[in-house]
Amino acid sequence: MKRLLTATLGLAALTMSSAFAQDLTDVRFTLGWVTQGSDAAFFVAKDKGYFEDEGLNVIIDQGEGSGATVTRIMGGAYDAGFGDINAIIQNAADRPDQVPVMVYMMWNQPPFAVVTKKSSGISAIEDFEGRVLGGAQGTPTTRLLPVFARTNGLDIDAIEISNMAPNLQEPMLIRDEIDGALVFNITSYFNLLNNRQDPENDFDWWLFGDYGMDLYSNGMMVSQDMIENNPEAVAGLVRAVNKASIEIGLDQDMAMEAVMNFDNLVNEEIERMRLNFAYERLMASEEAAEIGLGDVDDERLARAIDIVVEGYDLSSTPETSDVFSREFLPAREERELVYQAQ
Repeated sequence: MKRLLTATLGLAALTMSSAFAQDLTDVRFTLGWVTQGSDAAFFVAKDKGYFEDEGLNVIIDQGEGSGATVTRIMGGAYDAGFGDINAIIQNAADRPDQVPVMVYMMWNQPPFAVVTKKSSGISAIEDFEGRVLGGAQGTPTTRLLPVFARTNGLDIDAIEISNMAPNLQEPMLIRDEIDGALVFNITSYFNLLNNRQDPENDFDWWLFGDYGMDLYSNGMMVSQDMIENNPEAVAGLVRAVNKASIEIGLDQDMAMEAVMNFDNLVNEEIERMRLNFAYERLMASEEAAEIGLGDVDDERLARAIDIVVEGYDLSSTPETSDVFSREFLPAREERELVYQAQ
């Protein structure tokens, strides 16, 4: 009788567990690129069951570029992803009813930069004139250089742009075949490390954000279909990622364990450094301290939209509400980011 009761209870528990699993809402999620330490919040939320606690089964795939996240979601292959708000702005100009919406801003400081060798003789941005800068065609850093030049009184016609594949930028810079590279700092910094360079001491980083280009960058976006048909899932997704993001600020060991659980082929040392780079230089800002992680300043976003409209010669200017929604953000006190590097 006891054995029968135990078996019955076990079967009931299994049935309840299966029913719960079947009740989970599938969310197809695309990263911005291959697995990186800076993606840790998504892996932590999955590993620690935060998605499941919200009734979500989040299926995470690697990406093809932070701009491609937008087109992947627009094409219907994905419900949500990590990508660049500037790509949302570009697509919202022509297809405001189809473009995904940013619901949780993570990199509130832009990674767009020109990197030069300290030995190049470039000691100010005015020295870009008469030099060759290598850029990957279509990337924000390359496309927005004319706006950067105009904003800072530089003669864009005096700057030669050499178009090249992204993987050639650092090797050509190292070999002095170009004077500077138009990059994302969180990518280029580690490309230089992988090329046995010292990006901190041997290179200068001219950040667009320091020179009047007050842009936002990467965060979590969702499809309009998901917002309309399952807003509870959107809110749950944001709560889970926010919880993980805040925890990582104080515990990068836990974060890297989740990264390695997702993809044990990554270089753990490099990706830990990338994770800390993202928190220190792109996330833990004065703005985040004031309004909390995940939110934006509406006036700043409006200025950023104007910069992108000018740089990409867009046919119309999207409203801030076309590209960002704070509707799903947890309360301000739950988004207090404290970062302590380990």
